[in-house]
Amino acid sequence: MAIAQDMRIGDAAAALGVETHVLRHWESVGLLAPPRSPSGHRSYNEHILDYARMIQTLQRTGLSLDQIRQLGVSGYDGRRDMIADRRAEVRERIELLEATDRFLEHLLECAHPIISECPDCSGFVARAHARRAAEFPDRPLGWAVE
Repeated sequence: MAIAQDMRIGDAAAALGVETHVLRHWESVGLLAPPRSPSGHRSYNEHILDYARMIQTLQRTGLSLDQIRQLGVSGYDGRRDMIADRRAEVRERIELLEATDRFLEHLLECAHPIISECPDCSGFVARAHARRAAEFPDRPLGWAVE
């Protein structure tokens, strides 16, 4: 099997489906360190591209670039704790989405002309409000979620 020739930043960005400024940013925050050619151009080999693909995958899990950088420099226990925390956040989000889906499903069939008169609708709203109040205790009640 032939080894792929190193790529310049534009070709690497196209192969990854990102803009070149994304690769430059990842480099500026310490996530990528592509070697430079004698003329000073960044040179992306398969190893660097695989690392960039890992960054993309970790971003899709909801990790920030700083968290991804921390994963790279942390020991096993630190990585394990960070991943366990993220998984807990994902599970909480899944539970919220499932509850939201149940609420929307109920709304499809709800015959109450005013949602506040429906015990199921009122219960969902009360639970959501309590969850927000517990998650953000320093914010006043009634703040908007964007």
